[in-house]
Amino acid sequence: MNRLANATSPYLLQHADNPVDWWPWGDEAFAEAKRRDVPVLISVGYAACHWCHVMAHESFEDENVGRLLNDNFVAIKVDREERPDVDAVYMTATQAMTGQGGWPMTVFATPDGTPFFCGTYFPKPNFVRLLESVGTAWREQRDAVLRQGAQVVEAIGGAQAVGGPTTPLTAGLLDAAADQLAREYDATNGGFGGAPKFPPHMNLLFLLRYHQRTGSGQALEIVRHTAEAMARGGIHDQLAGGFARYSVDGHWTVPHFEKMLYDNALLLRCYTHLWRLTGDPLAARVARDTARFLADELHRPGEGFASALDADTEGVEGLTYAWTPAQLVEVLGEDDGRWAADLFDVTASGSFEHGTSVLRLARDVDDADPEVRARWQDVVRRLLAARDTRPQPARDDKVVAAWNGLAITALAEFVRLVESGAVTVADDDANLLDGVTIVADGALRQAAEHLATAHLVDGRLRRVSRDGVVGEPAGVLEDYGCVAEAFCAMHQLTGSGPWLELAGGLLDTALARFAAPGGGFYDTADDAEQLVTRPADPTDNATPSGRSALVAALVSYAALTGESRYREAAEAALATVAPIVARHARFTGYAATVGEALLSGPYEIAVVTDDPTGDPLVAAALRHAPPGAVVVAGRPDQPGVPLLADRPLVDGRPTAYVCRGFVCQRPVTTVDDLVAQLAG
Repeated sequence: MNRLANATSPYLLQHADNPVDWWPWGDEAFAEAKRRDVPVLISVGYAACHWCHVMAHESFEDENVGRLLNDNFVAIKVDREERPDVDAVYMTATQAMTGQGGWPMTVFATPDGTPFFCGTYFPKPNFVRLLESVGTAWREQRDAVLRQGAQVVEAIGGAQAVGGPTTPLTAGLLDAAADQLAREYDATNGGFGGAPKFPPHMNLLFLLRYHQRTGSGQALEIVRHTAEAMARGGIHDQLAGGFARYSVDGHWTVPHFEKMLYDNALLLRCYTHLWRLTGDPLAARVARDTARFLADELHRPGEGFASALDADTEGVEGLTYAWTPAQLVEVLGEDDGRWAADLFDVTASGSFEHGTSVLRLARDVDDADPEVRARWQDVVRRLLAARDTRPQPARDDKVVAAWNGLAITALAEFVRLVESGAVTVADDDANLLDGVTIVADGALRQAAEHLATAHLVDGRLRRVSRDGVVGEPAGVLEDYGCVAEAFCAMHQLTGSGPWLELAGGLLDTALARFAAPGGGFYDTADDAEQLVTRPADPTDNATPSGRSALVAALVSYAALTGESRYREAAEAALATVAPIVARHARFTGYAATVGEALLSGPYEIAVVTDDPTGDPLVAAALRHAPPGAVVVAGRPDQPGVPLLADRPLVDGRPTAYVCRGFVCQRPVTTVDDLVAQLAG
């Protein structure tokens, strides 16, 4: 009997009609394996995963494969996004056994959950042979299987060890990290490494802050070049905005078409801050379009942001997005069709499959004449309208707490920058930018309220919700860190005290429930379900590690409240990551980003004013804010807003108060004086 019909996970629901007798993760499945004395198959994936779909169609939808599985195993299906703790444990095992990992992840385990054979995607003939071999080994070579499992558990326990060496994250270590990134930088195509090439958003955030601190032109150029290459490539949706998960090539041309919430949230922050620091019109446009994508395509009205758009449409990758020259002409007419083919590099031979091309921006139009820009935007609108009539990729509409936290933080920074007028834009962009900002502002506030009401249950975070109903899985460390950082961002955006109070509650819970020896943190709470090991991964991968996310929130909260114990906890936790920052910079980007904030101070900027949105002092504070600075604006002594306490207007004029590391400078009332203090 397949038991997935009542799951909240869209990924599990995709498998609810399989002939496999799937169980959701839980004690009952392992008890059944123990009762039957059979091994467990743990299959881990996610709804937008292309190769997960392939393995499902080839194997899990096949009656004969289903019969073989049902007769010899208890099969458990896991959504890695819903249960990142389970995914982390078995991914570590898979990497230990095979040297690589990925999804779908295929793990064979004993009835107590001990993994003894791991892999990823298996074509159907290989998978059938594997099922037969594992079943035979379990029946005839049980002792060898159990020894193998014990060795795997020992290996993954060491890989997730806590309490190792610590050292302060100094300027020297951050310099070494920036140097390593510069050495690994692809000076031709931007980014780091070859195919497949992933957007290095956290490394870009670090390099932007590093540039602010050091003035490094090299760091800024790495960010600028990579941001432009991605924005003009096929990995960026040239019509609707948003970025795909990665490029299958080394030059950003052909994407793996799934679009993940976390990538777009982190990339929105990158482009927003590149725009803030340079005024680059391309960065402004991409930030605007990414914010619009989040609000239009992923936001669920009255709730939060959905997790992803699928890589496939009706089982075909790229069906929604690819074009031929003839299709452009059909939509746009002869002249505009040929012009668009040249602009978007759509050729007869194609850049994708079957003579089709993925749109990429082959010409620089952000600085073009107004007439060219107007024609480009008109073409985009018409192509998008035509594309909307095509079959569309499915949406994984579950709301993940941590990823929503990343989106809220990014949107809050974008919205505030636009609303304050901190960075000027071209006249023909102003209305569009304002319109996007209004929509994005509403979406982020709804998402924040949804996390605060639906996901907080008895003071503890839940990981996921769907259709307004919160799921059972408990929040992990990254949920607490990302959501607390988002609530700190909402406090700064709104000047409202309850957001800060909510952030403090989450941080207190994290400090009490997730702490590990030596200042680090586990990824699961002390009262969470006990797995074969307790995960504690310090590295930043597709998303910030739980540890980096929590440190970021602790740093912001300490700056906003003046409570030094949160800063001390952040410094101790960051010291557990510091030994690997200089050696593995590509996998510690968010930790290094937070390290730059601590090295900077971070600055605490309070602007006392009756106009917290439009006051020039607020705009100057946001435009020139040093790395990781917090900025709060409003009337004096607002309840629940510590940075505005006991800070009056000076001579009846709006006044800025700048502090650094809890040491304050004299209050100033002019933009020039404020900028001078922030430059110091």
